Amino acid sequence: MSSVKYEISEDKCLVVVMEGEFLLESSDLSFQEVIHKIESLSEVSSVSFNTRSLQKWDSSILNLLNHIKSHCSSHDILFIKKSLPGGIQRLLDLASAVPERKGVRKREVRNSFFASIGNAALNFTRGSSEMLGFLGETTVAFVRLITGRYRIRGSILIPILRECSTDALPIVSLISCLVGLILAFVGAVQLVMFGAQIYVASLVGIAMIRVMGAVMAGVIMAGRTGAAFAAQLGTMEVNEEIDALKTLGISPVEFLVMPRVLALSVLMPLLCLYADLMGILGGMAVGVFMLDLNVMEYYNMTRDSVSLNSFWIGIFQSFVFGILVALSGCLRGIQCKRSASAVGEAATSAVVTGIVAIVIATAVITVLCNVIGI
Repeated sequence: MSSVKYEISEDKCLVVVMEGEFLLESSDLSFQEVIHKIESLSEVSSVSFNTRSLQKWDSSILNLLNHIKSHCSSHDILFIKKSLPGGIQRLLDLASAVPERKGVRKREVRNSFFASIGNAALNFTRGSSEMLGFLGETTVAFVRLITGRYRIRGSILIPILRECSTDALPIVSLISCLVGLILAFVGAVQLVMFGAQIYVASLVGIAMIRVMGAVMAGVIMAGRTGAAFAAQLGTMEVNEEIDALKTLGISPVEFLVMPRVLALSVLMPLLCLYADLMGILGGMAVGVFMLDLNVMEYYNMTRDSVSLNSFWIGIFQSFVFGILVALSGCLRGIQCKRSASAVGEAATSAVVTGIVAIVIATAVITVLCNVIGI
């Protein structure tokens, strides 16, 4: 139980003596009683407290003291808190540290057109610098890996390999098959007019094996695995796990980035082969069921149309796409700020960066192949 007694000193100071336990479930004292006592004593110039007999307390005593303090402030009565326990004094200071400001609205600061351009340029420069630094660290880690100066643990690499391979097969199967089907259908609309529907097999085979298989597998992995990498590393950044690795002297690039880059770059050619197969099967479905082509006839035409150069170009592109997607996801994850919303922004940015990198790399490789003549 709680009880309050009052004493008046010679200097007209009202001493509030608090005894017992001031807890929410047991205290029946209201702040109106204390304030009524203060108002009844018109000669009181200050209020202090005696808490030597105070046993336990919680937020109920803070509520009581805060109301007393507000009343004293509004009636020019000195509120003396030095005799209160240190914890109560700090909580009272915290409660009154930022006074409420009513009717005050923040003024929106609008940058001028040139200021916006300047900020965009600075952000681009800063982002480019961070990207170059990240690529440099990744290159150094790769050199250390191939020279045997550090090894990647199997317990880290195997779950990433599974995430990038078997877990991705259903979506790769669906999208690649549909892409092959669409290519065959669009080509058949024109080829049927000339009685050359057999060339649908050539169209689908060359497009899937040379470009589309690698591109579609890369885009799928950018939206699936690249975003997952960014979310994983971004969450670690929010939880300060990456800072903990740096404190222990462990390179985050070697421990987190290189296993993901290695896993995705190795598995992307295999996923590309699988995407090529599913795309050709999708085109075959259109050729067999809509164009009345024979299965062996479609197979032979596909085999005769596709060259070994096209096959290796597709494999090389998929290998490059795997590196780009993994680097994009890891870069955006490490750049993530420390908030929940920043993790989502990092995942979105990783997908956009990965897809843009895939498109640019496809254009560059296509131009180079044209220049070389393959």
